[in-house]
Amino acid sequence: MTEKRITAFKNGQSSDGEEFILPTTFETLSNEIYMRLNVLPKRIYLKDGTEVTDISYIRHNDELYISAGEDFIKPKSMKLSEWITLNVGGKYFTTSRSTLTSKEPTSMLARMFANNEDDYLFIPSNMDSKGAYLIDRSPTYFEPILNYLRSGHLIYDSNVNPEGILQEAKFFGIDSIIPQLENLRVQKKTDVPLTRRDVIDALIKTSYTAELRFQGVNLAGADLSKLDLRNINFKYANMQGCKLTGTNLSWCCFERADLSYTNIDGAQLLGST
Repeated sequence: MTEKRITAFKNGQSSDGEEFILPTTFETLSNEIYMRLNVLPKRIYLKDGTEVTDISYIRHNDELYISAGEDFIKPKSMKLSEWITLNVGGKYFTTSRSTLTSKEPTSMLARMFANNEDDYLFIPSNMDSKGAYLIDRSPTYFEPILNYLRSGHLIYDSNVNPEGILQEAKFFGIDSIIPQLENLRVQKKTDVPLTRRDVIDALIKTSYTAELRFQGVNLAGADLSKLDLRNINFKYANMQGCKLTGTNLSWCCFERADLSYTNIDGAQLLGST
């Protein structure tokens, strides 16, 4: 018969346990427990609170909780490691438990790795062969989220799309960063240069006697060749690489406009400043 090894703890405790081979009778087990824990066992429980009434129900590597007569007391969890390694889409990130739980205490990550297991609303994911928690998400967009939890600042490489970071923030419930990411999305849309069609639409809708203002507007790379753009205010406008060949630019204001690499061959510039 294969020997069964068990570990006995005082009721309500998860440390200072005694490991030994399970005897064949309850009487011998009680004596062994008394000698090792100095507790006269009246009741014996398994880890889930089930009371043991038959020694044959005890399995190899079971943990037993010894009572002097009182009801089962859930053992206090042993202190969890402060450092956690995450495997996010194949890339490893090591961070502290407090980083994942303190800034956004209601987020998915915080609820996965709370210090008190009673606080878990999500069970931590499976672990890989290296002991890292597996998270099936994009590491590219997860890294800025983790850096935000560490520092409180949104930091990401210029080649990373903020839209992807926004989706990760929503997935993990990092609510405090969402408004900032949504503002970036709006800014990105408004930074798109105006096209020839946009300029023509503005000309059609504006009376020829009214002053048309393109002050500070992004027109980079626009093809505005052969248009009648007289009297338009282009102050501070970005007109890098604009095609203005044959364009009527008389009486226009170009104060501090960026005209680098602009093609003005054949353009009319009478009275322009």
